[in-house]
Amino acid sequence: MRLPFNNTIHLKIVSEGKGEMKVLVVDDEQSIVTLLKYNLMQAGFEVLTAQDGEVGRELAIHLSPDIIILDLMLPKLDGMEVCKQLRQRKIMIPILMLTAKDDEFDKLLGLELGADDYMVKPFSPRELIARVKAILRRNQLQMMETEEKSNFIKIGDLKIELDQYKAFFQDKELELTLKEFELLVFFAKNKGRLLTRDELINSVWKHDFPGYSRTLDVFISHLREKIESDSKNPTYIKTVRGVGYKLEEPSKE
Repeated sequence: MRLPFNNTIHLKIVSEGKGEMKVLVVDDEQSIVTLLKYNLMQAGFEVLTAQDGEVGRELAIHLSPDIIILDLMLPKLDGMEVCKQLRQRKIMIPILMLTAKDDEFDKLLGLELGADDYMVKPFSPRELIARVKAILRRNQLQMMETEEKSNFIKIGDLKIELDQYKAFFQDKELELTLKEFELLVFFAKNKGRLLTRDELINSVWKHDFPGYSRTLDVFISHLREKIESDSKNPTYIKTVRGVGYKLEEPSKE
C-alpha cells in the first residue's frame, strides 16, 4: 500500500491486531515498540508502528489513528516537531508523549505544543494502557460535549444538523422525509444500543403509526439506501433478528 505523501517517503504499512481503536506507536527503540505492540494488542487495540518522525507524521496524517504514542527523541523529526506539525495542520488526534528525560521544561513544552499527556521511560505497560484508555475516554466525552453545544451529531461519514433538520452522508445532503429524519436522529442519539421495534415505533411515530407490520422495515430500508455504501450489507444500521435494530459507527479499516 502506498500513500500519497508530499515528500519521497515510501513505506510498507504494517497494522497488527483487529481492535476497533487504532493506536500509532512512533519510537525508534525496537524493544519498546515490541513491548507496546504486544500489550496494546492484548488490550484489544489495533497497532500501527513507525520508527522515525517523518514516517510517524505521514501515518498520522493519512491513516487517522485514534491515538498516537510518540517518543520525544526520534530520527529525522523529533517528537516535539511531529506534534507541532500535526497541530499546525489542525489534526487533533490525542498524543501521549514518551520521554527518557525527566525534565520539567521538556514536559511543559510538549504539553504546550499539543500533547495530551506524557510518560517518562522506563514505564509500566499496565500504567501506559490505563493512560491511553483515559485519554480516549476524555477525548470521546469532549467530542460529545462539542456535538451537544454545536447541535449536531457525527457518526462516521454521517453528520446530522439537528436544528436545521438536515443530514449529510460523505458531505452530500440527504433527501429525507420528516419521519426518516426523526428515525435517523433517534438511532443516532442511541448509537450502539439495541432498539426494539416497539421502542422505535413509540418514540418516532407515537400515536401516528399506520399499524402495518412492514412500515418500519420500509423506512429503515429507505434510510439504508441513503446512508449505506452497500444497503444489502449495512455497516451503520444493523438488524438484530427477532428483536430490532441498532446503529453503529463503522469500524475503521
